[in-house]
Amino acid sequence: MKIRFASTLAAAVLCALGAGAHAQDAAVTPDKARANFARPIVLAADDVRAYPKPPAGFADAQPGIAHGTPATLMYASVVTGTKRTANVWLPAGYDKTRRYPVLYLLHGIGGNQDEWRWYVRATEVLDNLAAAGKIVPMIVVMPNGRALADDRSPPEDKVFTQENAAGFARFERDLLESLVPAVDAAYPTQANAAHRAIGGLSMGGGQALNFGLTHPEAFAWVAGFSPAPNTNDPAMLAASAAKSGKQLQLVYLSCGNRDGLINVAQGVHRQLRAQGVTHVWNVDEYGHDRDSWAENLYHYAQMLFR
Repeated sequence: MKIRFASTLAAAVLCALGAGAHAQDAAVTPDKARANFARPIVLAADDVRAYPKPPAGFADAQPGIAHGTPATLMYASVVTGTKRTANVWLPAGYDKTRRYPVLYLLHGIGGNQDEWRWYVRATEVLDNLAAAGKIVPMIVVMPNGRALADDRSPPEDKVFTQENAAGFARFERDLLESLVPAVDAAYPTQANAAHRAIGGLSMGGGQALNFGLTHPEAFAWVAGFSPAPNTNDPAMLAASAAKSGKQLQLVYLSCGNRDGLINVAQGVHRQLRAQGVTHVWNVDEYGHDRDSWAENLYHYAQMLFR
């Protein structure tokens, strides 16, 4: 529950700060951040579900099925000058003699490389989908998206700082110049954009949109789940997506209709639509929480690499 609190509340803090503001100037407090979620949510006619709810137990460990193998990757970062850690999920039946596409999953501002695995239960979602034959066999990488020399999840009184937030922006270079090459060197990947996807929740959702939509040479499949206000200007992101043309295979965008930060995702959706970029827009009935993120991983994963 601590991870959820940190991710949700910190995203609200960033929203309250506004673009270009600084924490020390805005005097934002956790109480003000909570109030940010209470502001009116205005839904448009197309802010609705694109898919039905997954079946019961979709994110629970199921007996009697083959499970993927968790692994840990250590890599040298050109950004932090340190060795960094990423969690890796290798699909059931993993075979070093074949090549796999790769999905990168990015966490929220209060989390780390464990948030997707332990809080959202991403590996259970993926195991169940794989056992049912609903996803293409893939390698999934869950890195620490905070590119700081000390990249540990901060205590609650340090989450709402510019230093912590800045580490997430610095991760762009770490991802492209250090992590992706390290993954391609360590595992039998299909090392090209057509076989590489990125997605993230909250702060990681903003990262995924920022990095994925502006680097079509690296990622052809991009998803933002409940993206936080670190998301770049929607018009700029949509223009990048439109310019990439057929390189971009899928843009998947989602948010809950009880999420006080839905205006961020709505802004990206509306700009993508205005600029003629085909995309998925899925609005569920949740707030800024794991139920939304687990469900949207369930849907997104089934669409990848087909």
